[in-house]
Amino acid sequence: MLELRDVTKMVAGEYHIHPTSLTLERGSLNVLLGPTLSGKTSLMRLMAGLDRPSSGSVVFDGKDVTGLPVQSRNVAMVYQQFINYPALTVYENIASPMRIAGKDQQTIDKAVRKAADLLKLTPYLDRTPLNLSGGQQQRTALARAIVKNASLVLLDEPLANLDYKLREELREELPKIFAESGAIFVYATTEPSEALLLGGNTATLCEGRITQFGQTISVYRNPADLITAKTFGDPPLNTLPVVKAGTIFRAGAAEIAVPSHLAHIADGPLTIAFQPHHLKRSMEIPAAQALTVRTLISEIAGSESFVHVAFGDARWVMLAHGIHDIDPDQNITLYLDTSRLMAFGPDGRSLAATA
Repeated sequence: MLELRDVTKMVAGEYHIHPTSLTLERGSLNVLLGPTLSGKTSLMRLMAGLDRPSSGSVVFDGKDVTGLPVQSRNVAMVYQQFINYPALTVYENIASPMRIAGKDQQTIDKAVRKAADLLKLTPYLDRTPLNLSGGQQQRTALARAIVKNASLVLLDEPLANLDYKLREELREELPKIFAESGAIFVYATTEPSEALLLGGNTATLCEGRITQFGQTISVYRNPADLITAKTFGDPPLNTLPVVKAGTIFRAGAAEIAVPSHLAHIADGPLTIAFQPHHLKRSMEIPAAQALTVRTLISEIAGSESFVHVAFGDARWVMLAHGIHDIDPDQNITLYLDTSRLMAFGPDGRSLAATA
């Protein structure tokens, strides 16, 4: 078990990591989700022992390892900017941590070939990294982490440089690989969709703070605050400042009926929010509310379309399956599934949430 106990990291008098406490269990998959500069890499470096916290402590299996250097910990770390030994073959790059650990050749060979097969590297085992593509070099670094059999495995956006097909395959396989090892698996990403695909637990980060930690699907469905909900929005979360008055949310001249799961909220100003896929071009459920919006631009991305619209002063995105090439500056009717609305108070805290 890895415990961060009120750890902080300060640089030039400024917090890079605000006071943070976090417990990660053995055999668990844990995603750090947040935008660039939210603190994901800084937090992982504290976990690994690459940096020492400015205050607080790092405890592993009941032992305080705060001052223990990374070389003295059983940690494997893979960065988006892959690191390999240029003079060694792919085989020897993968084998290197096992050789350092004094494993016999038969054990090394079995582990290397298993990892190479998983990561589609078998044809390249005799090549050096400079004779590989960027994706193949990243897979070599991943394979080395796999065979190390580390107690803590830290992956800092490791799939960002891989092609789509391989990225999807590895997203499915990696949790299985590390869960079998009993390691603590920490995976940093900027992509909410990646966190949802990986599952496990997710910690959402914003400006050096963990805003929420729990089972990934639970954090997505029940964000504790608006910051967490926005962190988990891709495309961006749609929001609307409103005033609740009885059974109506008012936004200027527009009105939206208050759904039953938000009926208990006290009247007054708040923000409602919903995911882009809860805005539809047709009335798919009887409870959906028709809203007149003005089209801004349509982005077609293969089998999906992102339709940007204006609703009063708000700017929303509708995520729709298929091709929806809608001319700009048109008034159209869209349908909002109000049963999926989230509500946040003036302080940003959740009043109720559902997804």
